[in-house]
Amino acid sequence: MPLIPALLDALAYLSRVCGFDTVDSFPAGHPYARTHWNRAYFDIASDMKPEQIERTLCAAIDNTPAIFAHIANPTPRMQRALLAVIDTRMRRSCGAPGDLVALLINAYRSPYTPEAIPGLRQAIEQGASDTPQEQVRSVLAFLGAMPSAFDVIEAGA
Repeated sequence: MPLIPALLDALAYLSRVCGFDTVDSFPAGHPYARTHWNRAYFDIASDMKPEQIERTLCAAIDNTPAIFAHIANPTPRMQRALLAVIDTRMRRSCGAPGDLVALLINAYRSPYTPEAIPGLRQAIEQGASDTPQEQVRSVLAFLGAMPSAFDVIEAGA
């Protein structure tokens, strides 16, 4: 009988190494190892490098911003991808960004979400006792007061 569990472990290992398995977090020891995503929404092969994983998740956020809701403890780069969509909506007046700001506020409920913009966590926490609409408005005011907050060119992007 001990042969079957050993065989299953070997098959699982081969599946991960060959990229047949999907992952839902960065590898252990990675600076953003606490970042997790829902496998049902992201098909990330287990053989992808962390930089590729993050780039893939950011592209998904760019294409479908609401998918941000399925990421726990998003990296600063993922947050900046969402912030860029929010900024575009604010500048073009092509829809209220309130739903996306609410996703960002929700992400900051976790103390493990790293801050993407200095002062963002404080701006969110200051409005914690407000209604959701007031909280969204105060975060939008904070973001609107920042000069060129989202026009950051990332290395390797």
